[in-house]
Amino acid sequence: MKIERIRTYRLSCPLPEILGYAQGRFGSRQALLVQIVTTDGLSGWGEASGPAAMAQCAVNTFYAPKLIGKNPLQTELLWNSMWRASREWARRGPMLAAMSAIDIALWDLKGKAMGLPLCELLGGKTRDRIPCYATGCYFRDLPEADLIPTLIDEARGYVDAGFRAVKVQIGRNLPFDRALAHGLRAALPDTYLLANAHQAYDLPEAMLVGMALQENRFAMFEDPLSLDVPEAYRKLGGKLHIPIAAGRREQTRWGFQGLLDTGGVQMLMPDFAYCGGISEFMKIRAAVSTFGANLVPHVSGTMFSLASALHFLASDFRQPGRAEASVGLLEYEAPDANPLRDAMYKPTIPIEGGSALVPTTAGLGVELDFELLRIFTMEKQEVDAPG
Repeated sequence: MKIERIRTYRLSCPLPEILGYAQGRFGSRQALLVQIVTTDGLSGWGEASGPAAMAQCAVNTFYAPKLIGKNPLQTELLWNSMWRASREWARRGPMLAAMSAIDIALWDLKGKAMGLPLCELLGGKTRDRIPCYATGCYFRDLPEADLIPTLIDEARGYVDAGFRAVKVQIGRNLPFDRALAHGLRAALPDTYLLANAHQAYDLPEAMLVGMALQENRFAMFEDPLSLDVPEAYRKLGGKLHIPIAAGRREQTRWGFQGLLDTGGVQMLMPDFAYCGGISEFMKIRAAVSTFGANLVPHVSGTMFSLASALHFLASDFRQPGRAEASVGLLEYEAPDANPLRDAMYKPTIPIEGGSALVPTTAGLGVELDFELLRIFTMEKQEVDAPG
């Protein structure tokens, strides 16, 4: 079995309304899907996070020609071949996102070839369902006095739908963030609350917001500071007792090693579609475990990202561990904020009572509806053997 062709699909889908977060606003969602097809007729799917057009160019012009004719089951060999080919000038950014998409597709294909779901390839399934946290509460074009109750109502809707944990967006300004934290806790006294600041603060601001989150019993403070100032994370972590999370925009084991060495971050959040793919994610997991820390996947893409994270959590062991083991939460973004996740698949991953059911079919356990895929595809490209 050899790789015969590699296809890329650049997708776009408008949102029902303009949404915002600490670093900007968006009215549509984009994604890049990668399909690897073998001479035996099998295919595997992956996706890249970040600028889709740049990642598509990287796959088609740089990586795909190097992979045609190779054995797709040799995931480690192929990952290192791509890494060696690009590390002189492309050790970070969209090139690594392109590698991530290819690697996810190779693992999906490997599972299908072996007749095993991905979680079995990652070490063995330990649970059949994973509790989710709902990610949403994006900013809207409303006066702040109206926006806060709107976001609280949205969060309450997730709880009513069965989610016991909710992640909200902060980083707008200090008075707003404090008021939102207080309002959410008053409205949802028993809900597991998390907050994502999207690297919005400097250190003094992060201290003040972190204290407000602590006072309101938030369970996680994500990306309070820029990843370019890791020393500030150490200082922040020394002052706050709320767990600090970071890493959704970090890549490779070496990038995460820097966060671990500096200290201050208790929860690492690599994204399968950006950090280097499944192969690299597992190496990041090993590095994190040597520090007695834990990681939970960041998920903001399509069903392929969600499935990758779900299979990992179904086979993961928390550190340091105990008989009644805890389990990491699966990030599940609000459907209105991410229609590309649910619109093109048959079937989608079931969510029941706020938990995701782990697929039992081979590979990622996700299949596309090609008629719907065509609707969302802005550009499709294909690379195959020359001649």
